[in-house]
Amino acid sequence: MALGEIAEIYRTYKKKVDINWFTEWVCRPFAAGIVYLLRNTRVTPNQVSFLSLFIACAAGAIFALGESYAWLLIAVAVNHLSFLFDCADGMLARSQARSSHLGHLLDFLMDEIKAMMIFACVTIRLWRPEGEELYLLAGLGGLFALATGLTLTSFMRRPEYSGQKPTQDGQPAIMEKRRGLVGGALNLLERAARFVVHYPQYIWMCAIANRMDIYFWAYAGVNLLYIGRAGLAIAWRLGRFRSAD
Repeated sequence: MALGEIAEIYRTYKKKVDINWFTEWVCRPFAAGIVYLLRNTRVTPNQVSFLSLFIACAAGAIFALGESYAWLLIAVAVNHLSFLFDCADGMLARSQARSSHLGHLLDFLMDEIKAMMIFACVTIRLWRPEGEELYLLAGLGGLFALATGLTLTSFMRRPEYSGQKPTQDGQPAIMEKRRGLVGGALNLLERAARFVVHYPQYIWMCAIANRMDIYFWAYAGVNLLYIGRAGLAIAWRLGRFRSAD
């Protein structure tokens, strides 16, 4: 039966350690269905990544131009569909034994383009009704934080900096969790931040409540905090004075 085959695809080709529960238990089962439909076609994982971007562009246009509450819900549903294809590309690659570091880099690039585009379109949605310039200014700052965060993440994932090579499926090596009371608190804080920045977990809640301003400020704020933390970590490691001989 198709459902049994989809379940087998899910169990076999999902990530061993996923980024969060929402992706693993809510999105990947549907992504497995997409893989089931595409597995015997000529469609490549990279093409699925590009399709995810095109669908996200449609969602962004609806966010920016659709003023009603109904259009908002449609936009977030289309955005979610984009994320399902984003989950499917890696599963399809693993099912075809075509996982690669380059494919992961493409997936990461598509994710960041989508994140910046959706944030920009939500900025337009919040600005349009009353022409509130604060949203435009904060939106520019948020986009700067997103772009800078992308640059910092790309730099910190380099093996020359991290000292760790990517795993066989192209994923960066998983860093060890911090230990102790302070380490546990930091781990909890990071998990909360990831909940904010890894769409579409809470964007659904904001859309249903018709409070996209919450998504806007939380997303911009977390990315600003990230560039502060990552920037300080890089400066501390590479910018310290050498000890005297």
